[in-house]
Amino acid sequence: MASLFQHPILQQSFAIIDHEIGPHRFTPDEYAVVRRVIHSTADFDFKQEIRFSTTAIAVAKVALRATTPLILDVNMVKSGIQTLVKRTFQNPIVVAVDQAHQALPGKTRTETGMLACCRQYPGAIYIVGNAPTALAALCEAIAVGWVNPALVIGVPVGFVGVEAAKTQLASLDVPQILVDGRKGGSAVASAITNALLVLAWETV
Repeated sequence: MASLFQHPILQQSFAIIDHEIGPHRFTPDEYAVVRRVIHSTADFDFKQEIRFSTTAIAVAKVALRATTPLILDVNMVKSGIQTLVKRTFQNPIVVAVDQAHQALPGKTRTETGMLACCRQYPGAIYIVGNAPTALAALCEAIAVGWVNPALVIGVPVGFVGVEAAKTQLASLDVPQILVDGRKGGSAVASAITNALLVLAWETV
């Protein structure tokens, strides 16, 4: 398949990152993901903060090529990935917050919508870039066996509940990509997903 990395500015940006990043611990596929995150954020701290479970990328490639649904916490992630999804495997995209007209008592709308998605799409790829409550709800559903995701990308950003939700994800035996600490966000979630789409496309 032809490369999706054809724009000269993108190529030049990647060359700068390659020059500046220095020694690292990543496999070639993992580095492709990390480089895309750094390109999207201009933040080399992600070199230390991003974590991959052993099978995460291999599982992601298979699941993406099988047009596995992508469950996102918020529409900002959808905005960042929908173009590349359309150009590659055209996976169904479902946004959790849109699945809840109102929040359940004691829960956020995104958390409520995520629980609804867990019931409807137990084997999907789950991508959380904004709402730690959604990631925590997903982790609880995984822990009790309600859902068995193909992959979880858990990179919410913020100060309240973020690190706890990520720690919860890290404790689970599920293919996952996460970012330690408070950093993350929808742009990071989109960058990871787009990198995985390209890796899957170029290895078809």
